[in-house]
Order: sequence, then structure tokens, then C-alpha cells
Amino acid sequence: MTSEDKSSWKTLDRDLNRISTLETATLYVSRPMIGFGLGLTFMVLAGFAAAFVFGLGSGSAVVVAAAVFGAYMALNIGANDVANNMGPAVGANALTMGGAIVIAALCESAGALLAGGDVVSTISKGIIDPAGFDSSMMFIWAMMAALVSSALWVNLATWIGAPVSTTHSVVGGVMGAGIAAAGLATVNWTSMGQIAASWVISPVLGGAIAALFLWFIKTFIIYREDKIAAARRWVPVLIGIMAGVFAVYLAVKGLKKLISIDLGPALLIGLAVGVATYLLSSPYIRKKSQGLENRNKSLKVLFGLPLVISAALLSFAHGANDVANAVGPLAAIVHTQEFGEIAGKVHIPIWVMVIGALGISFGLVTFGPKLIRMVGSQITKLNPMRAYCVALSAAITVIVASWLGLPVSSTHIAVGGVFGVGFYREWDHSRRARKLNLDRPEAKRLAPEERRRRKLVRRSHFMTIVAAWVITVPAAAGLSAVVFYVLNGIFGS
Repeated sequence: MTSEDKSSWKTLDRDLNRISTLETATLYVSRPMIGFGLGLTFMVLAGFAAAFVFGLGSGSAVVVAAAVFGAYMALNIGANDVANNMGPAVGANALTMGGAIVIAALCESAGALLAGGDVVSTISKGIIDPAGFDSSMMFIWAMMAALVSSALWVNLATWIGAPVSTTHSVVGGVMGAGIAAAGLATVNWTSMGQIAASWVISPVLGGAIAALFLWFIKTFIIYREDKIAAARRWVPVLIGIMAGVFAVYLAVKGLKKLISIDLGPALLIGLAVGVATYLLSSPYIRKKSQGLENRNKSLKVLFGLPLVISAALLSFAHGANDVANAVGPLAAIVHTQEFGEIAGKVHIPIWVMVIGALGISFGLVTFGPKLIRMVGSQITKLNPMRAYCVALSAAITVIVASWLGLPVSSTHIAVGGVFGVGFYREWDHSRRARKLNLDRPEAKRLAPEERRRRKLVRRSHFMTIVAAWVITVPAAAGLSAVVFYVLNGIFGS
């Protein structure tokens, strides 16, 4: 081969590399557009489904529009809310991103369709009085405004990387539209006060319980001289606690459609399931721990499977509970348009629940990875033990809140658990460093900026998320009022 031939081949290789780089860049840039296109296609299909089921008679246009916006809301739930259940497992490397998306999509859909409540409060936890509306059409525009505003707010929160409560977004949307339509007197301010209190109670309680379990694991397993022997003794106990707690959680919150179980019988069920799981998991942990080295890294293997199962159960329970809240305004619009009356509670048509379930799956697949990475790895570093504490605290907090009658947010609980684990690690690290006299000579030499950088919880994410939580209800309410005035001004009589 002549030098001229070699030169031409090198030129061709450089050109092919440029083409390959351009194709890769094009694919990267077009990826968000693919998600946008899939989401838009799903919304259009939801509108066609509503037209097919409801018919093309008088008032069908309102139902079709509501179905489109309901699909938009479901997409945003999948993109934002589901990250709270799967983020810790992905951040701990117990699940890949693809595996988490598949499990969450299946479990969320199953929870919504199999165990989701078939009756939903159209006024979102009784925060406004339906009697305050002058006409059924005014109520429809209020519910439409609530649907649009809550979806837009969750979409904005996802874009800035803040996990927020979709239920609180719907509450804010309903409140804002209710005030715009019927005045301040229509709002049940006692219920709103309880919801506002849950902004503090949910994350603090979730964080405290997660920190407590992490303290237990560190004290009785990680800091022991023989870690593997300690794990054989205590990991089956922790797995039994997890199984019992989730049995109570699903009995109380996740299976209301199939069977109604009070808290007392649910606790007995949880005790039986917990003991049985302990007896079954003991030989499994013994076998799994054989040959493991006596170090912290080996312990992660023992928590992997329980963490995956807990994430799946949290997704099932989330689908059973929160999807109904999200499609509540859509169900209210369908009922009012069909029967011409305003009802405090309505049955959710199966096609409405299908839109909610499928929308969550589509939203999770197309837009969910951003928030999953945020919750799982960008707030604080998680491993299987820490992520397990977060999942367990979420279930326990919901049970305690149900017993106390407090309205809580699964989003606030899960993210609060992540914060609790991170802040406990900061405190424990500082305490152990002082005890061993390791930080005294170095602390004086470290600049304040460097000491802040070494914090185990990223303060920028903490402040962004807390700020988003605080303004969720007022922001959704203000946006909803604006949307209501626009809709009522254009279509109102």
C-alpha cells in the first residue's frame, strides 16, 4: 500500500469518526424529544379513548379535554412521585435503572388496577364544600383548573429536580379553584391546617425512623468485631420487621378495594407475617453469608434482595393509593358531565383508572430517571443498608400517620428518610472523629468552604427540595385560580 493510499484511508477514518460523533450527539440531543413525543402521543390516545367510551354527544368535548389533562397529570406522577420508591434502591446499586423502571411500572399499574380505591373524594380530602358552587359547569371548570395547574406544577418541579407531593399539588389546585369560584368561605381551613402540618410531620418522622434503624444497624452489626456473625443474628430480624410492617401497610392502605381491614386485625396479620418471614429468612441469610469476608462491603449482599422487595411493595401501595387522588378531578368531571350533579364522592370508571395507571408507567419510563438519580444518589450517598432504612421508615410512618389520622405525603416521608440517613451519618462521623481525636489537628487547618464541601448531605439539594415543598400548595393554588378565571371567562355562561 502506497503512502498516498494510507493517507486516503486515514482521511476516511477521520471522516467516519466525525460522522459517528455527529450521530451520537444527535441521538443525545433528540432523546428528550423522543420522550416528549411519546408523552404527547399518550395524551392524544387518552383523548380518543375518552371519546370512544363517553361517546360524541353533548358535553363530550369537556370529557375529552379532561382525559387529555388527566393523562398529562399521570405522566408527571410517573416522572416525579415514583422516584421516591425506586431512587434509594437504584442509588444503593441494588437495582439497575432499567430494572427499577420495569418493576415500578408493573407494581404501580398493578396497585392502581387491582387494589386502587374505586371511590374517590372529588374535593380532595374534603377541603372545599361542593355546595358553594353555583352550577355544575362552574364545578367542572374548577376541577379542570385543578387538574391543569397541579400537572403543570409537578412538571416544573421535575424539570428543576425537586421531588414534590402530587397529592399536595392536587390539594392546592382544588383549593385555588374553589376560592376563585366560590370564595374563601368554601375552604375547610381545619383540613388545610392538617395538611400544612404534614409538611413538617412527614419528613421529620420519616427521617427520625430511618435514622433510628441506621443507628441500630451500625451499633449491632457494622461496628461489631465479627460483622458476619452479627448479621446472621440480626438481619433476619430486620427482614421479619420489614415483612410485618409491609403486611400491615398493605392491609391498611393498599388493599381497601379488595377487603376492608381495621388497624387492630392488620397488626395481628403483620405480626404473623413478620414471625413467619423471620423463620424463613434465617436459613437464607446463613447460607448467603457463608464465605463472606468480615467487612462492611460484604454486608451489602445480605440487604440487596430485601431492598428490592421493599421497593416493589412501596410501588404497589403507591399505585393503590395515590393514583386515585391524581385522577380524582378527572373522575369528578366525568361524573358531573354524565349525571349533571355535583357529588362529594364518585366512583372511578375503569377507563379513568387505566389512564392513570398507564400514564404513570409512560411517565416513569420517559422522564423518571432524572428524579430517581436525584433521590438515590445526589442528596446523599446510599448503600443497601441505608436504602433499606429509608424504605422501612416510609412504610412505618404511613402506618403511624394513619393511626393518628394525619394526612401525610409519601414523597415527603421517603425523601425525609434520605435526609435522616444522611444527617445521622454526618452526626455519627463527627462523633466518632471526636472520640478518636482525629479531627482536632485537621479541623483548624480546613477552610470553612472545605468543611461545608465535606458534608454528607448536599445542602443545595436540601434547600431546593424544602423550598419546593413549602410553596407546592400555594403555587398550585395560585396557578389554579388563574386557569379557572381563564376557563370560566372563555366558556362560562
